[in-house]
Amino acid sequence: MMHVFLRYGCMLLAIGICLPAKAQESFNRKTWVQRHNIRIQSFDSLGSLTVGNGQFAFTVDITGLQSFPDAYLHGVPLGTLSDWGWHSFPNDSNYTIEEATRWLPSCQNRLIPYALQFDTGRAARAANYLRANPQRIHLGLFGLHFYDSSHHRINLSQIKNVDETLDMWSGQITSRFTVQSKPVKVTTYCHQQKDLIATQVITPLWHTHQAELYLYLPYPSAQAVSPGYDTGHVQDYITQVIHQSNCELILKEQIDTTIYYVYLKTEQPAHFVSQQAHLWRIIPTSNTTDTFRCSVWFTPKLFDTYVPDFAETAMSSRQGWADYWNKGGYIDFSHCTDPRAFELERRMITSLYLTRAQCAGVYPPQETGLTYNSWYGKFHLEMYGWHILHFALWGHPEIVERSLQWFAKVLPEARHTAAIQGFKGVRWQKMTDPSGRRSPSSVGELLIWQQPNVIFLADMLYRITHDARILHQYQNLVFETADFMASFAHLDSTDHLYHLCHPLIPAQEIFHAEQTDDPAFELNEWYVGLQIAQQWRKRLHLSPNPYWQDVMDHLAPLPVKDSLYLPEAHATEAYTQDTFRRDHPIVLGILGMLPWTKKVNLPIMNHTFDEVMKKWNWKTTWGWDFPMMAMTATRLGRPEDAIRALLMPVQKNTYLINGHNYQDQRLRVYLPGNGGLLTALAFMAAGYDGATTTCPGFPHNGKWNIRWSGLYRLW
Repeated sequence: MMHVFLRYGCMLLAIGICLPAKAQESFNRKTWVQRHNIRIQSFDSLGSLTVGNGQFAFTVDITGLQSFPDAYLHGVPLGTLSDWGWHSFPNDSNYTIEEATRWLPSCQNRLIPYALQFDTGRAARAANYLRANPQRIHLGLFGLHFYDSSHHRINLSQIKNVDETLDMWSGQITSRFTVQSKPVKVTTYCHQQKDLIATQVITPLWHTHQAELYLYLPYPSAQAVSPGYDTGHVQDYITQVIHQSNCELILKEQIDTTIYYVYLKTEQPAHFVSQQAHLWRIIPTSNTTDTFRCSVWFTPKLFDTYVPDFAETAMSSRQGWADYWNKGGYIDFSHCTDPRAFELERRMITSLYLTRAQCAGVYPPQETGLTYNSWYGKFHLEMYGWHILHFALWGHPEIVERSLQWFAKVLPEARHTAAIQGFKGVRWQKMTDPSGRRSPSSVGELLIWQQPNVIFLADMLYRITHDARILHQYQNLVFETADFMASFAHLDSTDHLYHLCHPLIPAQEIFHAEQTDDPAFELNEWYVGLQIAQQWRKRLHLSPNPYWQDVMDHLAPLPVKDSLYLPEAHATEAYTQDTFRRDHPIVLGILGMLPWTKKVNLPIMNHTFDEVMKKWNWKTTWGWDFPMMAMTATRLGRPEDAIRALLMPVQKNTYLINGHNYQDQRLRVYLPGNGGLLTALAFMAAGYDGATTTCPGFPHNGKWNIRWSGLYRLW
């Protein structure tokens, strides 16, 4: 089917509307990426740059390292974060999830336990502890210190003539600047197989001992939103020297029960000096060369092995990034004449870089990736699709599978959650950590729209690969997820329809859990999820599940009033009272994030789209709402509106110079927005099942002559 689609698209090549690239043989991917290389020429606390390998990332300031972290604390912080770096403060009071549990009335007159938040007492302390633990940790700050001729520390304002570039094709950050009128050039890479960075610093300041490197291993932060470290508590943890020579320092960091190691390897002899707890100065012993190279490797295990040097790390980075860019799909906007095209391509390229650097590990990403902590560094499973789906659509199924395997590993935890609540199958958490444990939350515990994500992602893996292994490996994951979905729908004896159980909070999180009935988006999500699960049974030559089918056949209709979809059945004033026109306009996701089903009426969907676009409190939306709306517009055959939605001039649709999707002062980084943008663009170019035109999300007005290749259709 894809082959036929490409042939059909190529028939349009002659009239220049959309160019699915038979021209790919002549397409220069390196030029495509590098025309959006990021250049920083002055201090900007929101302009820090990142190198990473998907499970480890290192974010730097204008010096190419982490020399002035305090200046970026309220911008995009200078993180050194990983998939594996977690810490728990001691549970001296022996708090348990049961102490943070409240039993709430649900369907069939049952009481169901939910881990919620409390205002006072031991229950509040238990909930707060379990929310905050474990938290992701900052592994260490590594940067430069400069001194004037009197050996006073140089401050940020004395860094002059800054010219810093991130070459996204190779993952190289090069920073040029002057200190005391002396030139400095710093080049930094991240190794693609190890959680290691290597840097080369070229400056005559080495000769006069006016430059040195430093490594600081900090204490974890107990704050929900933080850079991941606290500079206090110096007596509460231990930094131990395992080995030291004139070119190598190996440290063991122990914070309560968390242990990790830091290998610091220099290519020229150096003094490793510790005059302050947990802080090491790296001072070259020779003043006869301008060049000093150093590698820093963070690892949860102690290895007796070679530490890659600067050249090897550079090679690893160049090769890893070239493989990524060359293998995946592309969309080329260089033939477009619409003035918005270049900015859209910039957002696309920087998002492709950022998500690969920060969201391609073995766990679902957190919303702020590997830059700094939001919600203690934990991941939100309702965001999993926005974080990960685009990797499948852009031709990187192996990245999807890395984190999808985590769901299979934590099936027992999700199965336990469903069982104690009286449901079948597995119930997926909203906010969790590598253990898969629930985190108490008066909102998150009651969300359900994260539930089908694993079905959707597993299905995309199979659609791309047609590999029977996928069907068998993820069979239990898909089927048990669907079992919960079916059992969470209860049959009403009055109308003989299935309704989703109370309490629940819909994706538009402004409605009360006990009073929400028939949320439109979740109803269609349930239908699509069960439909895909039945398709999996068919692929495996199994008969349809009769219980799932009964739920699908008798699922409550999507609530409608005045030819408008309601966010939930009781929200009859959703379009007449402004208080409802806020947060996610999730009714549009009914036919944006989800495919058309018999439950969706297209004229009503069109009317709903017009009503939302006409008036909404856009300040209250989030970064993925704009891609969602673009996908809805695409399915409705409204490509002009798709472009307008993607580039809507709203604060939470801001993309910074480094490509990050800025939300507000708390969330200066929001990677679901970047992932959503990439999902929408692939969708707008490659189309979806049932699309009757090529590039259905781009106007066919002669101004959007995009070329694309290697993208996959969504359902």
